[in-house]
Amino acid sequence: MTKIIGLTGGIGSGKTTVAKLFSEYGIPVYIADLEARNLMQSDLILKQIHNKFGDSVFINGVLLRDKLSEIVFNDTDKLKQLNEIVHPAVKKHFKNWLADNKNAPYVIYESAILFESGSYNEYDLIINVVAPLEIRIQRVIERDKTTREKVLERVKNQWNDEQKSSKSDFILENTSLEGVKLEIVKILKFLGINQIKS
Repeated sequence: MTKIIGLTGGIGSGKTTVAKLFSEYGIPVYIADLEARNLMQSDLILKQIHNKFGDSVFINGVLLRDKLSEIVFNDTDKLKQLNEIVHPAVKKHFKNWLADNKNAPYVIYESAILFESGSYNEYDLIINVVAPLEIRIQRVIERDKTTREKVLERVKNQWNDEQKSSKSDFILENTSLEGVKLEIVKILKFLGINQIKS
């Protein structure tokens, strides 16, 4: 039976980098945020988004992601409505992906909102990636070409590190690449996974 490791962390913590490092050791990784973005291109999801949010988030039938993000990250009710559309689709997609990877002893499910969505009880182990808030803010500003205020809005909508860490099996501090690699090797040893990169 494949064990599912939940991998999470606040915005800018570097959880996607951590996920990629795990994949280099041959562990299948499902990036929920990426898959959600892909699924949001489907006609069914677009129709549901249009029904809930109207014409203001579309131009010539194309979803304006930035506009939608601006709305949901400033209104918790709107964020909940969007999650109610996208989460079931991601859950179904992951179930199919898991069936394709059923021979793997472990898989990783990476999600920014593992705790906020309430799905954290579905995983065998949870890794929380942490980093000092200022480092996280700078990473996101550089990555998304955004403002400090917008990053803090998104931080506000997520559980803080203490809340996440209290319900996690491993806390992985991501302040340097070398440090993270050493922490990953320790986790792999604990899981009994051979540390030979694929």
